[in-house]
Amino acid sequence: MRRPIIAGNWKMSKTGPEGAALAVGVAKAIGDIAGRRADVVLCPPFTALQAVAGALAGSAVKLGAQNVHWEKEGPYTGEVSPAMLRAIGCAYAIVGHSERRQYFGETDEGVNKRTRAAVGFGLTPIVCVGERLEERKAGRTGEVVTRQVRAALAGLTPEEVRQLVMAYEPVWAIGTGVAATAGDAQEVAGLIRKLLAETAGGDAAAQVRIQYGGSVKPENIADFMALPDVDGALVGGASLKADSFAAIVTAGAAAER
Repeated sequence: MRRPIIAGNWKMSKTGPEGAALAVGVAKAIGDIAGRRADVVLCPPFTALQAVAGALAGSAVKLGAQNVHWEKEGPYTGEVSPAMLRAIGCAYAIVGHSERRQYFGETDEGVNKRTRAAVGFGLTPIVCVGERLEERKAGRTGEVVTRQVRAALAGLTPEEVRQLVMAYEPVWAIGTGVAATAGDAQEVAGLIRKLLAETAGGDAAAQVRIQYGGSVKPENIADFMALPDVDGALVGGASLKADSFAAIVTAGAAAER
């Protein structure tokens, strides 16, 4: 049985003090669910990482970053290295989010380099894949996701693949309020697990956790968590309020699997 993992991606929201207050509220609201029944991760913006790390001290809620560079240090103005993230207390890093691909030109090759760097520095990458609306309408979902997954995993050993979290985030569902159907989510999650098996073997594929992301709410999380190949959620807007995120964590951890 794979352990559920629910992560909140705050995107470009919350200052340090605001983030610390939200983190305290989340930790209080979910009680002992984090660590006992599910892995719970908060991913604030870089400027709030230090404050949120302090707010989470002593709790089982883990800290994650929203991106990571592939070099330890160097002339990369504006970037943050995996070594820096580890030093601040991060355990996870989101890699390849569609907004990074869409607005900042991140490529499949760059996603692979970030994934490998994160693993090399002891961070767990949350590797995001997903198709745009026009790609879905053209029947290219499988093609796009296959390309993204294979590129992200290139050069990783089976043992390194075991350390990943994969996140299926259909771009057309992010922030729109329109989530994928359970059937669509399972179809793509099943494809991702098949690709993991082809790349790293069945044992590794069986261990990797796959999240669904895209308009996840307290009302629909149980439907996704009941799917055989979905093990959690990457939550956007609903993670910006302690009560809504706590409701997602609570329902997700309690869902029949």
